[in-house]
Amino acid sequence: MTIIAAADGSALGNPGPAGWGWYVDDARWASGGWAHGTNNMGELMAVLDLLQQSAHLDDDLLVFCDSRYVIDAITKWMPGWKRNGWVKKDRKPVLNVELMKALDEAMQGRRDRVRFEWVKGHAGHELNEAADRLANAAALAFKEGREPEAGPGFAGSTTSHPAAAVGQVVTEPDLFSDLDEEQVPSDEEQVIALERALLTDEVRSDRASVAALLHPQWQEVGASGVLWEREALLERIGPLPSPVTLDVLTVSKPAPDLVLLVWRASTDERTTLRSSLWTRGRGGWQQLFHQGTHEA
Repeated sequence: MTIIAAADGSALGNPGPAGWGWYVDDARWASGGWAHGTNNMGELMAVLDLLQQSAHLDDDLLVFCDSRYVIDAITKWMPGWKRNGWVKKDRKPVLNVELMKALDEAMQGRRDRVRFEWVKGHAGHELNEAADRLANAAALAFKEGREPEAGPGFAGSTTSHPAAAVGQVVTEPDLFSDLDEEQVPSDEEQVIALERALLTDEVRSDRASVAALLHPQWQEVGASGVLWEREALLERIGPLPSPVTLDVLTVSKPAPDLVLLVWRASTDERTTLRSSLWTRGRGGWQQLFHQGTHEA
């Protein structure tokens, strides 16, 4: 027999009051959250709690998630992160590492019995909508200073949640904090590395990572002529449909804390001229403005 469930997370402010929830049916569901967390923390914790609560059952498990970040982290990236001491290929520490470690432990001996399937959020999927309501209700409860309903869960289950905190890394997304002073790249080199990071599926699948790289007043004039604001992009961003090659054309510093990068984005279908203006604040470099124009 296969248990079919959906898991979802929510954050009011991201970070802000956050909730998580999973749902099988009206007799089997659970929710919880934190006074301060991120959407991805909620997404991860929902799956973790579901795995822990179903660990004593003999049934297979199918989990619907609307987060590709969660699915890819568990099914693709986690083995490599674990081998590398929970450091990613770009030398950045893994975000939400305590949750990731707990998920890795919860999946031990169950990888052939637990299957994940992506579903588009807010598209009428019955289980996903139920999990979304639970996660939102939990986040709202913490915003209002009360405990959310825990739910019945699975009878006879036990859970052990880690003491998760937002990101669990202080300086994310600093790529260079572990280098000796003489090895630290120039401002221009750092901006190029961060621009490349924005083209990776791993970063684009993690809303918090993208948000950390975009200035609060970020704007983009897209190649189609559409003006994008930061929140609208964060709601829509995800893995690119095909790999993009970044070729630097010019890079300059119009001011000590500004870097202007002009580059060509190449895919199998087309090339696009792009320019990005990056500004440096106390938290490091963030993209302030971006523009793209398709080449003929």
